[in-house]
Amino acid sequence: MPIEDLKDKAADLKDKATDLKDKTADLAGHIEGIADTLYKLTIINLTQKATNLVSAAVSVIVVCTLGMFVILFAGIAFSWWIGNVIDSRAGGFLLGGLLFLIITILIVSLRKKIIFPYFRDLIIRKLYD
Repeated sequence: MPIEDLKDKAADLKDKATDLKDKTADLAGHIEGIADTLYKLTIINLTQKATNLVSAAVSVIVVCTLGMFVILFAGIAFSWWIGNVIDSRAGGFLLGGLLFLIITILIVSLRKKIIFPYFRDLIIRKLYD
């Protein structure tokens, strides 16, 4: 009887080892599936962030282009109006140019404190949204 018990225990151990081997193979397959899903999810998230960033950049370019035309025509109208007020069209355009020179100097002097941080923060917010 003890030999039969040992044979039964050996058969049980063999079955358990085979079962454990199958479960390990299944676990490896599941881990591979999870890794593949995580990779695909990362690619989708990266694609979404890149798409959001590019669409924001295109929007900024369009708005800036339209804004430049608005500023151009407003500057021409302002210079023309000042020229009529001072009875010198050339003087009006010189005063309009002086106004734009002052605005340009202001923007250049404030670019490191206000303008660059604003755009940097805007880009970072777009990346993490």
